[in-house]
Amino acid sequence: MTSVRRAEEDLVLPGARTGREPERSLRPGPRRLTPEQVASRQRERLLDGVARTVAANGYTGARISDICRAAGVTRPVFYELFSGKEDAVIAAFRGGTQTVVRAMQRAYEEAGGADDWPVAVRAGLRVLLSLLQQTPAFATMAVEIESAGPAGRRARAELLADFRRFFTDAPPGPAGVARAELVDTVVGAVHAAVHRAVDEDRFTAADGRLPELLDVLVHVVVTPFTRCE
Repeated sequence: MTSVRRAEEDLVLPGARTGREPERSLRPGPRRLTPEQVASRQRERLLDGVARTVAANGYTGARISDICRAAGVTRPVFYELFSGKEDAVIAAFRGGTQTVVRAMQRAYEEAGGADDWPVAVRAGLRVLLSLLQQTPAFATMAVEIESAGPAGRRARAELLADFRRFFTDAPPGPAGVARAELVDTVVGAVHAAVHRAVDEDRFTAADGRLPELLDVLVHVVVTPFTRCE
């Protein structure tokens, strides 16, 4: 049961919860939590506040006071945990995207990985879209990372580079085409498609077009490597 609960917690992205949920508050009085546990809970609440505030106001319009208010955490505590807004936004982005990639990797491997690469790719991409649909605030914040200056662009580049792992089992691809360049181009196309879906507000519970987007993404990823077999 503990491992199942841990797996479920691992899939919670920044912005999925509010910092002011009663069960997450730290009430005055004697505590059984260690200082480290208190700091960890406050950090999680701030990351939720970051995602929700940036999603609502954009990176430029998000203020630290708004983030603290959304998280139910004081400004001094914010500065104990982060050096500033950029630091907090990068932390929320990196933590969330690492969670997404881990979940995609599990789905990819469970679907067969190298044994049936196209099916495994579909499984991984389905998890990507599902997690973004479950947490649209994070999806919007992830797009806003591009407004966070050089640090944001570096974080985005790291994420895109991380997606190369899903092409290790891919067929060779067309002769005479540089594989690394092809992979980066395909990953960039998927990123652009997801970016557009966020801009069009497609990651909502009521949107019925995500299966269609999944089909498109699978086609974009798989075709360059399988058409010429």
